[in-house]
This record gives sequence, C-alpha cells and structure tokens, in this order.
Amino acid sequence: MSIESPTRVPPIDQLQRPLRDLRVSVTDRCNFRCVYCMPKEIFGRDYQFLDRQELLSFEEITRLVRVLKPLGVQKVRLTGGEPLVRRHLERLVEMLAGLGGLDLTLTTNGALLASKAQALVSAGLQRVTVSLDALEEDVFRRMNDVDFPAARVLEGIEAAAAAGLRPIKVNMVVKRGVNEDSIVPMARHFRGSGHILRFIEFMDVGQTNGWRMDDVVPAAEILGRVHAAFPLEALEPNYAGEVAGRWRYQDGGGELGVIASVTRPFCRGCTRARLSADGSLYTCLFAGRGHTLRDLMRSGATDEALADSVCGLWERRTDRYSEIRSSETEHLPKVEMSFIGG
Repeated sequence: MSIESPTRVPPIDQLQRPLRDLRVSVTDRCNFRCVYCMPKEIFGRDYQFLDRQELLSFEEITRLVRVLKPLGVQKVRLTGGEPLVRRHLERLVEMLAGLGGLDLTLTTNGALLASKAQALVSAGLQRVTVSLDALEEDVFRRMNDVDFPAARVLEGIEAAAAAGLRPIKVNMVVKRGVNEDSIVPMARHFRGSGHILRFIEFMDVGQTNGWRMDDVVPAAEILGRVHAAFPLEALEPNYAGEVAGRWRYQDGGGELGVIASVTRPFCRGCTRARLSADGSLYTCLFAGRGHTLRDLMRSGATDEALADSVCGLWERRTDRYSEIRSSETEHLPKVEMSFIGG
C-alpha cells in the first residue's frame, strides 16, 4: 500500500545539480527506423521489443511522477520510442495533468500527430517537440528508412499549432554526408513561422548508430551556414541548465536553437533523469545501466521507499559523459536512445 511522500529536502548530486526534469519513455517501439537512432539492420522484424506486461502502466507512471514531484521535478516530457504508438496516450496525459504544477510536454516524430493533437491538448498537454530531419522528400525518406513523407510531418505540426500547442519546437539531427545541405532550407522554412527550429549534433548514444566524430557537423558550422543566409545574434538562456543555445534572426524572423552536446558539452547544468518504458531510472543519456523502480513498485514498496531510492541514486550521481568524451569513453556500453527517449 502506497502512502504520500513526506516533505523532504530535494536531492542534490555530487556536482551540486538538482533534479528538475523527468523524461518518461512510454514505449520502446517506433514506426520509424531512423539511421541515427533505430537502424533497420538492428531493429528489424525479428527484434524483440518489450512485452506489454514489462511496460509501466499509466497508473505506475503517474504514481512515480507524483512521488518525484516533491523531490524537485517540475517538467515531465513524454518520449519513446515514438510515444504516440502507445495506445490511448491521452489518458496518461490527463492523469499527469491532474497532478498539477507540472510543465507537461511531448516529443514525437510527428507521424501520428495530426490525428492526435486535439485529444492531447484537451487532455492537458502544454507543449510539443517534433523531430524533422529534412524537408526534401528523398533525404527525409532515406533518414527515416520507412519511406514516410516529410509532408505528413508538416501536417502534424500545423495540426498541433491549430490545436493550441504554440510555440512548437522542431528538432533536426544533423549528420555529415546525409542532411547537412538541409540546414539552410529548414531555417528558411521555419523562419517567421512562430515555431522554433533546433539543430542537434549527431550524438554517440547507444551502440547501434555507428557514431563517428567525422559524422558530426559542429554547432559552429551549423550556425555559420544559417548566419550566412540569415544573419543571427545570440540570446541569453531562458533558464539555468537550458540545453539549447539560443539565437534570433536579426530581422525579427524569430529564433532557433543549437544543441551541441558533442562540441559544447553542458553536463554541469544537467538536471534530467530518464525513466525507461520498463521502469528503470537513468541519470544520464549515455548511461550503461538503469536502476529499476518498476520492480520496487510491484513488490509493494511504499511511496516513501520509492522516494528514498531515487534520492539515494541522485545524491550519488557524478555523470558528465559529454565533458569527458574521448577515444576511451566512446566505446563504453550505453543504453539505446530509443529505449530512454533521448
């Protein structure tokens, strides 16, 4: 039988970082096979995804979020895999919104967003981030590797905006030799739209995406390409620990961001924990192992015991992978991004 978590001092890790953000993976499945995340040669038809009973239920997710709120969690982002392939996700959104006081957001590839946007907003979703790696159909279809059209993702973005999810953030992972020529066309398309385009350096997450430093298009190069077409000026962060560097168009055409965890690590400001679809808590995107909370819950642990477990884990935290990335660390075992939602 669970009880409400008692009032306690929120945990601080070994580098004096609080726990503020929780990313919740609701499924390890995805309807795309993006080459930098779930390459088809690994995640093929015979790949064994989690069985339904291994997934956290919506009630279990809501309970954990309720336990973590007094520990400092202010923002919850629903991720996957692709979160919208989890049936009735709007029910979970409604349950989490009912806890009150949370910034409730979703990251999606946009494939199902057009049909889901209004239900998600009605349930209480506040913001959405959509992944879109190119506008050119041949490039985008090659990157998602399931022949899905970029036009359908754009329809999802517009449906989300019409439902009231503004501003929408659009994430573009940039990989050398694949889509760097789409940088300026993407900036041109979203400039003046009211949406915020964010470029992401190709990262060495997991063991299957074939990451090499040669494949990274550095933030400086990305910004240089955009600046040459549309002059930019830097903006201050919105809040401490914001991962994206902010820039705005000098002519008032809006803003964009760059997430540069490879060339400009931001570990010292990281306040994020990640809950996998099977209920393990990870304290770093590049972690090799998680710590199960599902098994604790299903063995009858109280809310206080769950909170104690999370506090102990966070207070021992020393993660700063991106700051110490080297030839020795890049081959360490790391959880797949599709399992903990990026």
